[in-house]
Amino acid sequence: MESNRIDRDDAAAQLAALQADRTALADRVVAPWWYDVALGLLLFGFLSSYAADSLWVTFPSMVVFFAGLAVLVSAYKRITGVWVNIDPRTMAQWIAVVVVVLLPAFVLAEGFDHHWVMVPAGAVLGLAVTLFGRRWGRAYAAELRGER
Repeated sequence: MESNRIDRDDAAAQLAALQADRTALADRVVAPWWYDVALGLLLFGFLSSYAADSLWVTFPSMVVFFAGLAVLVSAYKRITGVWVNIDPRTMAQWIAVVVVVLLPAFVLAEGFDHHWVMVPAGAVLGLAVTLFGRRWGRAYAAELRGER
């Protein structure tokens, strides 16, 4: 059986190179500010379209929303060179916010015919996804740098 022995200096150099690569990746993975703002505006526009209570408004809005998401994903991959997944804890927090905001909004909109409530719900969730995106990106970069 052959052993690939590496001396201490080579190992230290390889570890330093790996850490430099992680730091460079950390600098790339944080999306530009406009990315999270665009995501928030797309979500706001889509959810606000429910206030019109018309498929002629909501369906085109949904098409724009998903097309916008595709453009944002493509832009993120092109800018950073990677695609990342959100950790389960952050996703659970996001889902909790969505449920707390959308459940009462849908009850008011559909059950009590107050469709206007989807506009503030869209604004709250649009702002929330913007802030979540900024916070998550910075936390992920800090993790890659070994800061947390």
